[in-house]
Amino acid sequence: MKIARLTIQNFRGIRYASLLLPDHGVLIGDNNTGKSSVLEAIDLALGPDRLSRRPPVDEHDFYQGKYLPGEAVELTLPPGTQLPPGIPLVAEGEIDPAPDEDTEKKPTIEAEVLITDLNEEQIGHFGNYIEWWDKATDALYQTGKPAGIDAATIFPALRVTFVGEYDTEDDDFTGETFYTRSRMEGTPEPFRKRDKQLCGFLYLRSIRTGSRALSLEHGSLLDIILRLKELRPRIWEDTISHLEQYNVAGDPALGISGVLESVSKALKKYVPKEWGLDPHLKVSTLTREHLRKVITAFIATGDGDHAAPFYRQGTGTINMLVLALLSQIAEGKQNVVFAMEEPETAIPPYAQKCIVHEVRKLSAQALFTSHSPYVLEEFDLNETIILHRDKEGILGQTKITLPDSVKHKRYRQEFRTRFCEGLLSRRILLAEGATENTSMPAVARRLAELKPNVYKSLEALGICTIDAGSDSMIGPLADLYGALGKTVFGLCDKQTPASEAAIEAKVHTLFMHSEHGFEDLVLNNTKRTALERFSDALEWPDHLKAKYPTPKTDVVAALRAYFAWSKGNWGIADFLTQCSEDEVPQWIKDTCLKLNELCDPTPTPTEPLAAAVGAATARASVFD
Repeated sequence: MKIARLTIQNFRGIRYASLLLPDHGVLIGDNNTGKSSVLEAIDLALGPDRLSRRPPVDEHDFYQGKYLPGEAVELTLPPGTQLPPGIPLVAEGEIDPAPDEDTEKKPTIEAEVLITDLNEEQIGHFGNYIEWWDKATDALYQTGKPAGIDAATIFPALRVTFVGEYDTEDDDFTGETFYTRSRMEGTPEPFRKRDKQLCGFLYLRSIRTGSRALSLEHGSLLDIILRLKELRPRIWEDTISHLEQYNVAGDPALGISGVLESVSKALKKYVPKEWGLDPHLKVSTLTREHLRKVITAFIATGDGDHAAPFYRQGTGTINMLVLALLSQIAEGKQNVVFAMEEPETAIPPYAQKCIVHEVRKLSAQALFTSHSPYVLEEFDLNETIILHRDKEGILGQTKITLPDSVKHKRYRQEFRTRFCEGLLSRRILLAEGATENTSMPAVARRLAELKPNVYKSLEALGICTIDAGSDSMIGPLADLYGALGKTVFGLCDKQTPASEAAIEAKVHTLFMHSEHGFEDLVLNNTKRTALERFSDALEWPDHLKAKYPTPKTDVVAALRAYFAWSKGNWGIADFLTQCSEDEVPQWIKDTCLKLNELCDPTPTPTEPLAAAVGAATARASVFD
């Protein structure tokens, strides 16, 4: 089975989402975009044990925390905006009429999952609720012509919907999953735990302690494996029988038995023997439920014989252990959807890749979230889903479409060094070359350290800096990232008017200085004291030492040669990070201030910040 479509309404930060999912895929996007919420929504609908939690949802699971009748959040969008049916829409400028108290809309959480690629057992079990899904159009077949379902692109499908809401009478939150078709027909039929187990959805969250994984508690991973294999080990009777014979601290030499005997004698003074005498110690309450909680697997640590409880192992070991147990469950079911958050957590790169491939082999469909380039590069372009959420809470998806100037081979070869970080970021600064790429983040951090009330680092602004490779590649890369919903800035040397206009048309804001190279910008616009201080601190390479035996006599020429020799190797960045604020070239400071203004338009300005931003705005000719 596979999840072909997921529709979410009113869940956490998602007002509405309708996502089409590939056979295997990775969901990426900036933090708080909604990646985890997507997987949690699937778990609400398909997770066999999720609804056993009480309550299944709470106040914070509702969009904007509104769950009382009459608090349903209406969308306010410009006229003409098209949304799928069922989403309340208030046109911009219209006044939403006051709701009638008797007909107040109750906020509900809904997560509809459309499942395809059903096997024969599933089709037989869900027969009354089977619908038909056209993979060619990614839509339900609803033309009313029965013969149409014989088309090669149309397959049986099942829709189920989780509904969560607040019950005012019981003052509690409720949640249940239904067959979607039955809801549409007016007779909602619950989609029960047994039905969910037949589907098979496994979800491994990013925060996992493994504290119950290898215990025998109800619902633990080991318990699930035993039930899937239809094993009913007769350990309880045997274990209880053995433990009953063991008297803890029964040896008189320990002194505890004597204390217990004195307690028993004291009791005889006040109560008849039928009330209970002869206290002694046992290792547990000797019930099945208590044994389920206290029986724990031990695992050897290192090469020796010492073993410790499995949950006291290293984080990476616990993660791999939990994954191994889930893989056993997947092998037993053979037809599962496996969702996993951040497989890179505490795992080295080679193991990350192994996890991805093993999970894909074990499951009919594997869905991941990740921030790791080693994970992301294992997925094709059509398997990479970039999520973005707007201020109205509408979550959308985008696929990567490479521009003509970026060949697929180059994308794969340079994925880790050039493309990955941009895919995972919200804002991108495309730098013309390696020198700008290393220098701008470094100098922004330096300025933020010197005057944190005025400047911010690029990382704090959510900006990643990418080496475009040349000024001619800024435009094509801006097309790539702009199409994915990113805010793209450009930074380059002096351009011809035509080239400048071409780049400006592609980026949100272009930062272009008036020099013909970044080295010229720095050397011609800093103070000599900074150059001489840096020169004194350098270990000059032999060939430059021979050419400039006393670099300070011609420090500009000597450092120009050094920067050319160390180009792309942090030479300029190292210089800028030892400068004071007044030694940093003014254009660089203005650029940092302008980025602050663009990325954080509503700061709480101190007087120095307001003055600095005002000065940057006054120098608008630098940017325009």
